[in-house]
Amino acid sequence: MSQSYSGKILHVDLADQRTWVEELDESIYRRYLGGSALASHFMLRDIKPGIDPLGPENPLMFMTSIINGLPLSGANRYTAAAKSPLTGGFGEAEAGGYWGPELKRTGFDGMIVHGQSEKPVYLYIHDGECEFRDASHYWGKLAGEVQDGLEEELGDKRICVLQTGVAGENLVLYAAIVNQLRHFHGRAGLGAVMGSKKLKAIVVRGRERVAPESREGARDVVKWFQENYDKENDRMHLFGTAGGVGGLDADGILPTFNFRQGTFEHAKEISGQTMADTILVNRGTCFSCTVACKREVEVESRGVSAKYGGMEYEIIGALGSLCGVGDLEAIAEGSQWVNKYVLDGISTGVAIAFAMECYENGILTKEDTDGIELTWGNADAMIAMIHKIGKREGLGNILADGVKRAAEQIGKGSEKFALHVKGQELPMHEPRGKRSLTLAYAVSPTGADHMEAIHDPAFEGLGVLDNGLSEVGLTEPLDRMELGPKKVKAFFYAQAIWSLYNSVGMCDFVGIPIGALKLKALRDFINAATGWDMTMWELMKVGERANTLARLFNVREGFSATDDTLPERIFEPLEKGRLEGIGVDRAEFGQALKTYYQMAGWGDDGVPTPAKLAELDLLAVMANGY
Repeated sequence: MSQSYSGKILHVDLADQRTWVEELDESIYRRYLGGSALASHFMLRDIKPGIDPLGPENPLMFMTSIINGLPLSGANRYTAAAKSPLTGGFGEAEAGGYWGPELKRTGFDGMIVHGQSEKPVYLYIHDGECEFRDASHYWGKLAGEVQDGLEEELGDKRICVLQTGVAGENLVLYAAIVNQLRHFHGRAGLGAVMGSKKLKAIVVRGRERVAPESREGARDVVKWFQENYDKENDRMHLFGTAGGVGGLDADGILPTFNFRQGTFEHAKEISGQTMADTILVNRGTCFSCTVACKREVEVESRGVSAKYGGMEYEIIGALGSLCGVGDLEAIAEGSQWVNKYVLDGISTGVAIAFAMECYENGILTKEDTDGIELTWGNADAMIAMIHKIGKREGLGNILADGVKRAAEQIGKGSEKFALHVKGQELPMHEPRGKRSLTLAYAVSPTGADHMEAIHDPAFEGLGVLDNGLSEVGLTEPLDRMELGPKKVKAFFYAQAIWSLYNSVGMCDFVGIPIGALKLKALRDFINAATGWDMTMWELMKVGERANTLARLFNVREGFSATDDTLPERIFEPLEKGRLEGIGVDRAEFGQALKTYYQMAGWGDDGVPTPAKLAELDLLAVMANGY
């Protein structure tokens, strides 16, 4: 067994307060690498079909990878997974930061939490042991109070704290999980699963060494990255993900007024550049990463502290342009409240925009909103609704179940304002102007997800820019508005790459085509870490295997090809912006979806074929009848 992983998975039963360790064979690691793929393997094995996502039968999983915790930029991400309470299907979300590498240093590659506790508890994992500790005094506390309290209680500022928040305690169906107050497992409602278990936090403190099998080989890749990464000209370092606001607005694809428009009159005021010039105080980072794309902001007049980090593009879009709010400082306050309650910022913003459009159309009134004027651009109303959602008060109690269920409860035609796929709210990227996103949103196993694959501008650079995709044979430029077979192929390959990243724990902003780390360099680092001889083909199959396992989980839970669709609004023309009058063609989308199924080895019903399962070495899954 390599020094880069222990081969041990910690199992924790909260009901009986007992633990046990499962040891995995090396072949399992080579087949899955860790992260998303390994979590999918355990989900199909350990989660019974049809269980209640908020019941004791739903295990909550955290999986690192075979390179997690080694000193390569980006190799710090890990996976949280469970059956999603938001969609009723496959639930998965990655996070960076420091918690994953620290878990590795405790002697475990991952952990699976079973059952439910009778009273609030937190887990303290250190020196190969797991302690159950009372968390009653932290229940109901905001995230910062919990972080501070645990550091004081344990007398150690170097602990890493993973926690659910008040939103998770209140079972908000898109509650998140956060480590060190700023690194989020944002999507799928996994914070509600953690809250349902009365598990307030998991604290890790490790002292074991994580090392590559070949120090020289690993050192060569790290050196290559340092020589090829231009930090001073990297927009991700300079402006973070929010650096894209201006470009999206210019292209007419900045989601505005609940995806009705593609341009926002205050786009410049809420951009990453404006943030850097005004409220930015530091560029934060994750374990051993030189990119430092994280933002840390302060707005003294609004009580906004760098303690909670800063704002990514998604939350600027969701609380900003989507709701018509053009005040960056107000968005910063809203973002901090999202972080304090530990909510998914995307779903929170989409839920508020949905309510604003209902209010605009008279479906909701002041009586329904407890006097809050839910008008477009009303920053105070946006912040007030974050509190309502986090506490499940008034209208917030309805919105806390997600826009799909909220529309079903409100009725009166509000369904057309509910922007979701499979029950998960749309991210802040416009499929009408980046056509591969129609496939990403439709086929993502977690519901609408912008991190299924790279976006269409990268495909326009194929064969023109050295963006690394030539390593998998993508060399022909493709227009962002194209959705023919060549675009489907490019998306399919790119999806496999990003699923590989999710499995091996590599950050999408460090790996190609966004970052400088080429696939060949990643392959060499994996082999140096493990002593293996994996090929590029083998690595791509890990990504495809992860996608297929997630699909199998959803098929088992009753999802079908009819769920691979888009909100009606996306087929309608944009009302304003560079792409005014443009919508997605329904027939073209349907044909692209059919082509994708064929490339993936799925039948017309969207179910992976026995031949594809055999080709991906998933015969054991096939034998179980999934």
